[in-house]
Amino acid sequence: MNLTPDEGKLFYDLYAALLSFVNRKLEVSSEQFSDSREYTSIPPEARVAIRNALFDHRELIDEFVAENPAKLKAEELEIVGTWKDALPGKFYVFRYLKKYTVFLASGGLPNNAYGVLGLADPFEEVIGPSLPRLVTTVLLPFQGKIIYDGLVSGYNITFGGGIKRTLNEEYKQAKEAFGIITSLGDQAAPLPVKKMSKRRPRRATTAVGGRSSSAQAKALAEELIEMTDAFCQEFLNEEYAELCRKLALALASKRPSPLLRGKPETWACGIVRTIGWVNYLDDPKQKPHLRLPLIDRTFGVAESTGQGKSKAIRKMFKIGNFDPRWTLPSKMDDNPRIWMLEVNGFIMDVRHAPREVQEMAFKKGLIPYIPADRAAIGEEE
Repeated sequence: MNLTPDEGKLFYDLYAALLSFVNRKLEVSSEQFSDSREYTSIPPEARVAIRNALFDHRELIDEFVAENPAKLKAEELEIVGTWKDALPGKFYVFRYLKKYTVFLASGGLPNNAYGVLGLADPFEEVIGPSLPRLVTTVLLPFQGKIIYDGLVSGYNITFGGGIKRTLNEEYKQAKEAFGIITSLGDQAAPLPVKKMSKRRPRRATTAVGGRSSSAQAKALAEELIEMTDAFCQEFLNEEYAELCRKLALALASKRPSPLLRGKPETWACGIVRTIGWVNYLDDPKQKPHLRLPLIDRTFGVAESTGQGKSKAIRKMFKIGNFDPRWTLPSKMDDNPRIWMLEVNGFIMDVRHAPREVQEMAFKKGLIPYIPADRAAIGEEE
């Protein structure tokens, strides 16, 4: 589903006016434009550069609204003002539905599913019929809906059955936790990050009149995500934070959810410990590197308690060493469990196998992508 022609024209008129203002302020590009027709005629790389500069300097949106150089109406300025809640980043274009196209957040963004409208052309024409597709774009609020900004770049990656199953599970978890988000406001902001403190975090209420167990689990997962985000920001990185969010939501989606029993800080500790265990966080050769007992001390739990909770989580989800589902994306290429397969009775690293063998393994969902394709992309770059 797209915006109406009038809505599409309004968007481009407002967006071009704002980006023209940004370009004059920051001198990003020598390309000059004063209206939407001229804006759409400049090279795409110039539009992307100006767009990126805008969202690196969102304060310019307030300046634009205050100065109103384009002499916009009050209701038009109100629309532009909402773009401070824009969500730039990487997304999986996951599913075409009648009302909207579903985008799954990726690359460090909160694990949400967004219902996004197209502009002039349907997404099937812009993205193509084959999904999922990994893209970079900006999601914008527009009159109570979510649109993209007309600038989208895709990645030449074909996903196998394993990745597709993972995305299906993430979609299911996102729907259960938050539903499909169809407007941007508070949701566009990153999950709040709190510095770790020695005080025990506030525990979400687990018994409220009429409150379902799934709602209780969702509230607890949100609290755990705040805690693990804070830890990862201080000691680890965004890759760890994203996998911790994924695991917290997975725990919340189980029926009955184990989060309804036990202390939040113990669960948060167990989550971080589990992701660290899979990725050999305590190996001094790894970057980042951290001794696992530090996780226990930071969350204020005994080492034996942290170990026990991590073991319980691993048993619950059948998580083993080098588990592909919980491997950091940056370590995926080096994970032997992903690439060691039995071929004609012999164990071999499929990355060194002929392309036809790689294609067969990919079609069966045994590997996340065809290594020969990734190697070819790297050579082109």
